[in-house]
Amino acid sequence: MGNCCNYCLPARKGSDSEPLLLENEREAVADLLQYLENRTTTNFFTGSPLKALTTLSYSDNLSLQRSAALAFAEITEREVSQVGRETLDPIIFLLDHHDAEVQRAASAALGNLAVNLENKVLIVQLGALDPLVRQMCSPSVEVLCNAVGCITNLATLDENKAKIANSGAIVPLTRMARSSDIRVQRNATGALLNMTHSDENRRCLVEAGAVPVLVGLLKAQDTDVQYYCTTAISNIAVDAESRKRLATSEPKLVQSLISLMDHRSLKVQCQSALALRNLASDEKYQLDLVKAGGLQPLLRLLTSTYLPLILAAAACLRNVSIHPLNESPIIEAGFLHPLIDLFSFEENEEVQCHAISTLRNLAASSEKNKSQIIHAGAVQKIMDLILTMSLNVQGEMTACVAVLALSDYLKPQLLEMGICEVLIPLTNSPSVEVQGNSAAAIGNLSSKDGRSGSDDYGPFNDVWDKPDGGLHAYFYRFLSSTDTTFQHIAVWTIVQLLESGDQQLITKIRSSQLLSPHIHQLAMSQSSTPSSTVGSPHSLSEDGDGGAGEIATLARQILAFTEGDAVALPSDANSPGNASAFEEDKSEEELRKSVRDALGPAPPAYDH
Repeated sequence: MGNCCNYCLPARKGSDSEPLLLENEREAVADLLQYLENRTTTNFFTGSPLKALTTLSYSDNLSLQRSAALAFAEITEREVSQVGRETLDPIIFLLDHHDAEVQRAASAALGNLAVNLENKVLIVQLGALDPLVRQMCSPSVEVLCNAVGCITNLATLDENKAKIANSGAIVPLTRMARSSDIRVQRNATGALLNMTHSDENRRCLVEAGAVPVLVGLLKAQDTDVQYYCTTAISNIAVDAESRKRLATSEPKLVQSLISLMDHRSLKVQCQSALALRNLASDEKYQLDLVKAGGLQPLLRLLTSTYLPLILAAAACLRNVSIHPLNESPIIEAGFLHPLIDLFSFEENEEVQCHAISTLRNLAASSEKNKSQIIHAGAVQKIMDLILTMSLNVQGEMTACVAVLALSDYLKPQLLEMGICEVLIPLTNSPSVEVQGNSAAAIGNLSSKDGRSGSDDYGPFNDVWDKPDGGLHAYFYRFLSSTDTTFQHIAVWTIVQLLESGDQQLITKIRSSQLLSPHIHQLAMSQSSTPSSTVGSPHSLSEDGDGGAGEIATLARQILAFTEGDAVALPSDANSPGNASAFEEDKSEEELRKSVRDALGPAPPAYDH
């Protein structure tokens, strides 16, 4: 957050009776008057002008100190640059003055200088926080306004945040957020917002009782206050423990944030959706948002023309869609076509990823939902776009297809659409994630569950050697990979194709000189190279051997089918023995389940 301060500088009052001026003070006054007449060309932060201001600042004469403080305030209002200790020391000295007018002007000057990055650091290092915190107990509204404003600017720097929290500023800032003066309230809520960008400070805010104040101010009349409070709550909701507290202490929070999605201010709408997004990292809030009527406001934001609103709504909906009970309500609310339209939203890749991931979540647990998603045109849109998209978007698209391909009823339809023709090239992607997702989708499509007749496997014959080497080249790459996940997907998929009964496929697999050596090697293997540490989404086995036992079993099934008794299999205690190609094998269902788990709901996305 930037400079949101409103400095309070009334006209200068008449001075009290003062002692006679010292000689150096008279000279300083005369010099200062001369410099002020030429203020546009004078640098007050160095040389004689600064010396004159310093002399007046350290004077015992109240009028001179007031003049110095007001001059500093006026000068820094007009010009801000990096300054040194010789400039800041006299201003910080004036902060602790007993006179409210001196305090007010000094804190205004310091707040102005605190816009500069280097000045923020030096101001805190020179000890300005303690007098600023003391000023926040002043009976003067103007003093409060400027002191809090200065803290606000200082709190925009990460290295200052913990120091501000440790200075004891959070409790008075929370109190100032309730001020009846809108300037004080804005500065205080702005300062609290700036303090929410670190884990420790968020905990300090919660412990200091700032959360109920921030939630209460969501209904404030001032747009800036609402924006600061909404954004602060959004940041606080990043922490799981804070979300638990909010769930028990603020029962009306979700409804308040939903109402603000219809606010007249776009920035308040945006931050409300982001706050709901972070809250919806938890199941309770995922359900609460739907029950409280949050879907229609989200749909309105999602279909707007303003990028920040679209992005905030897409991110929120992605988290809400994680809960299985929300899948059908989201579809019934009319989100399918707007989400599919966002697949081609070239303005922002993150929007594309959120939209695709949301559809993946909506397809997770319902055959009906999968069917509706396909009939709405999602797969066709993916096929039209995927080969030209970024790796991140390809990762989301292939994951979505892998989940849709789990539907036994829809597999023939997907194959007829030619989905394998776009998946096969992606098994050779530079991205391990895209490779794994694409191969998992092909594997799911190959499963015999719910199928009958060899004609269903015609689409696999069509892509045996094309495009990009077809299934044949893909199997070779995965079988020869050092990643056990890739090996596992390949041998499992080959087993499904062999069990299809399609003679063309069986002949092609049986006669392949490219695949046979690697299948033999995997079948005879008693241990396997550790699985790749690259972040693949398909952790298909939790066995301590990285799934090597299951891989060997599946490879032996392939050989038993293609070579009969020609292969002598090991008979040690750990070997599963000679497996018939038509025997029921648990690894198939385990693989399917692991794909469902791995490609299930997308993880929550946080707003920092």
